[in-house]
Amino acid sequence: MIAIYTTESYLSAVKQIIAGEYRLEELVTVHAIDTSEPDASADVLLVGEQGITLAIDWLNLAPPIILQQPIAFTPENLLGLVFARLGNYERAYPLLAREHALLAQLDLHVQLAQNIIFETLPAAGTDYVSIHNAAVLAHYGELENPVGYDDIRLLYRQALAAAPNDELKAFTAKHYATLLADTGDIKNAERLLLDAIPYALSDAAKISLKTLLSSIWLAKLVVPYDKLLMEQLKELLWECLQYYEKKKLSIQAAFVLLDASAVANYDASFSESLGYICKAIDLLRREEQPELLAQAHMRKGNLLFTWAQNGNTQFYKGAMEALQEAAKVFTREHAPQQFADIQHVLDIIFSEIPDEAKKKSVWAAVSSSSFKEALQYYTKEEFPYEYATICNHYANAYIKYPASRNSDNVAKALDLFNEALAIRRADTYPVERALTLLNYIEASWYADNSAEPMQMQQNRLKDMHEKLQEIRLLSQDETILAEVKAHEQKLQELTLLLESNTG
Repeated sequence: MIAIYTTESYLSAVKQIIAGEYRLEELVTVHAIDTSEPDASADVLLVGEQGITLAIDWLNLAPPIILQQPIAFTPENLLGLVFARLGNYERAYPLLAREHALLAQLDLHVQLAQNIIFETLPAAGTDYVSIHNAAVLAHYGELENPVGYDDIRLLYRQALAAAPNDELKAFTAKHYATLLADTGDIKNAERLLLDAIPYALSDAAKISLKTLLSSIWLAKLVVPYDKLLMEQLKELLWECLQYYEKKKLSIQAAFVLLDASAVANYDASFSESLGYICKAIDLLRREEQPELLAQAHMRKGNLLFTWAQNGNTQFYKGAMEALQEAAKVFTREHAPQQFADIQHVLDIIFSEIPDEAKKKSVWAAVSSSSFKEALQYYTKEEFPYEYATICNHYANAYIKYPASRNSDNVAKALDLFNEALAIRRADTYPVERALTLLNYIEASWYADNSAEPMQMQQNRLKDMHEKLQEIRLLSQDETILAEVKAHEQKLQELTLLLESNTG
């Protein structure tokens, strides 16, 4: 819905203009500005003595292109802006034909919204609007000749310097901070937001900046978790959540709840984390947002999966159901990467879910099929790291599958471990290589050596010994080294036993 807020002197005229268009009143509401507080979003237009102005879009409902304003209040201009926001450009453009500068800026908005490729970046003038728009297009747009990172940063800094007021300056700062955060410059993104929050004029601006800051702080949380940062993040998320709930902004509230769920999970507060996710899912379901709802189901499935792997096997079923719900939206055809990610987790669940022995072979078949689905997307050539991760998990699953008369599960597992090891080299992924080598050793104990010649058995033991020595060179982790020591002792005992049998 488009909302128009106006003073009493313009209220009757605005209502008459909207009522003059067939059924437009079903899509547009008109309010007296002194009785209602407008939201800060792209769906809000303001009409007053100065003309028509557009609210700054702090809710990310549209591309962050700024239109030159105020715009003269005429029926044509008002209807043109309304139809443009509704996406009816066939009606909007003729109505705005006399506003040449406005149409040029609206063109940028449309091209950015529809991911149309820009042949060249429009030249930035010396005024704030053109510099800000150039920065936004260079940042978010599809350009035949992309603009360099340093040049985009320069445009944003120039826009900050040219901003006519603090609210617009804060708006540019938000998108500049987004660029910095997306390119890994977390430190400068954080500093920029902390500087901008005090001078942002409106509550909507402050909350929008704080919401972005919370996502940056969330990215900073790594093991071992900084307790002070975690407490600051909790307070920030709570402040943002209260604002969005008060404003009945359900989608924004749901995003905050998902972040709060991640923080609670880091803090080992499982029931609290699950509660946040379930509340977010309920909000997104009511707002009829299928893709966002599917993302929330993925988050819930991954959360339950993590806790199931930590010894709470009763959560495997809930994790499976949540991920299968997400897969209804994230299909192989429409979202291949998300589909592959879902299959990857499902295949591990299918290999580990407790069930009757007679059903385990069914779960094993489903698990193997899911692994193969994931590997169809994450190929060795295009996604080597992910390919190696899936191979490692697939190999571990083979060890857990029920024994098959027509298949040597251990041999298949060892082949998959070798596939992973070919990518997880010591010079590039030492930690991952150490863990995969340890998995390889554990799988090797399950190999059936009874029918093998003595030389082959000895070669296997030698291979295991060499891999254990390599793990010692790769890792200083006490837990891993303790497992290596246990394997070495067991290996030594078996070697002595074989020697005595051959002697």
